[in-house]
Amino acid sequence: MNDYGADFITIVDEDGVEYELEVLATLDYQGAQYVAVIPAGSDEDESPDLEVNILKNVEENGEFILEAIQDEAELEAVSQQMMDMLYDEAEGEDDED
Repeated sequence: MNDYGADFITIVDEDGVEYELEVLATLDYQGAQYVAVIPAGSDEDESPDLEVNILKNVEENGEFILEAIQDEAELEAVSQQMMDMLYDEAEGEDDED
């Protein structure tokens, strides 16, 4: 996946509206690349039900774009892989304490 910088990216929707997102994790899975994001500036302590979005990095006309995953089975599989990866990272941090 492209280097998006310091854990934040800006995307533009089809209507030209810009959104700044915080990148929580990236994942290579079955030959594709995915990114888990939340709206920038979101506070998990204030919004415990914060929705995480998983977007797929897709090449279109020679450019890479992030798009929503349309296939329900693909979304479920990628979500599970992301959760497993994040859980493993969290366990590793706990072991270092």
